[in-house]
Amino acid sequence: MDKTILSVNNLSVSFNTFSGKVKAVRDISFDLHKGETLAIVGESGSGKSVTTKAILGILPKNGNIDQGEILYQGDDMAKYQEKDFYKIRGKRISLVFQDPLSALNPIMKIGKQITEALVLSHSIEKSKAKERAIELMDAVGIPDARSRYDAYPFQFSGGMRQRIVIAIALASDPEILICDEPTTALDVTIQTRILDLINDIKKERNLSIIFITHDLGVVANMADRVCVMYAGRIVEVGTSDEIFYSPAHPYTRVLLSAIPDLNTKEKLFSIPGAPPNALYLPQGDAFAPRNKYAMKIDFEEEPPYFKLSDTHYAATWLLHPFAPQVELPDVLKERIRRMDEEEKANG
Repeated sequence: MDKTILSVNNLSVSFNTFSGKVKAVRDISFDLHKGETLAIVGESGSGKSVTTKAILGILPKNGNIDQGEILYQGDDMAKYQEKDFYKIRGKRISLVFQDPLSALNPIMKIGKQITEALVLSHSIEKSKAKERAIELMDAVGIPDARSRYDAYPFQFSGGMRQRIVIAIALASDPEILICDEPTTALDVTIQTRILDLINDIKKERNLSIIFITHDLGVVANMADRVCVMYAGRIVEVGTSDEIFYSPAHPYTRVLLSAIPDLNTKEKLFSIPGAPPNALYLPQGDAFAPRNKYAMKIDFEEEPPYFKLSDTHYAATWLLHPFAPQVELPDVLKERIRRMDEEEKANG
């Protein structure tokens, strides 16, 4: 998992609106390695989906890449024109959408939708494409794949439709699979099955996955590394263990505290306040107005990244040597204690 397959360097993305310039992504950098799952986590409006749209070249017309590189196979995709993406989008890099019902053509049989993706990416005969489509349907867990090849999307449940969307995304044998909130519209039981499916496919195909979600709990058992985004900026990055057991940024800590916990009778924690308007970002640390530990400098100057390990960085003034020591919230301490006990019990 050492080979870097995608590098995003100092990427900034904005949108021109009638009200002004919206700074949606602000100077972010990350690498995606071969065979790993990188989770990008944050509230709605944090810039997660905008980042993936910039990578795939599907920003709306009023969207602009203001600066930065998106390096893939030696090319900077930030400089691509639309025609340049034809050899990449849906072929080497595929996307699994949030809502499978809107991602599928409601009046086209699902087998034909998968077959079209195969013909487009591999230029194979339609008869061979049909057999390969049935194989893909079977691979993603569609029961009686051959007999359901001619079924329409409305004849499948939400979980099965999401499996079909995954089959379409896999049709091109991509190197990178971007999953943009792929389980949001599903109930918890089906959500777990889809996550297990994505994890299994990753291992079988040695895929590199970018997993976009607002819920840290969703990626607890599948992400190798996690980037936490807030107000368009990556505020913390680390391995999954570092983020879950040693969260450093106050925003990461409250995100973890807000994960529903069936093992406690305590009231569900909610993050106070609301994210800032990207049109009028506050001076200093954008999270400062919601951070009860904010210091004077938080309202004056944006914090740099402080290094906690070779893989763990966080942008918070609380890591400055002269900052006061802030302990983890009690709810988070208790959760980490239980996770440690469960890990020891499982060997």
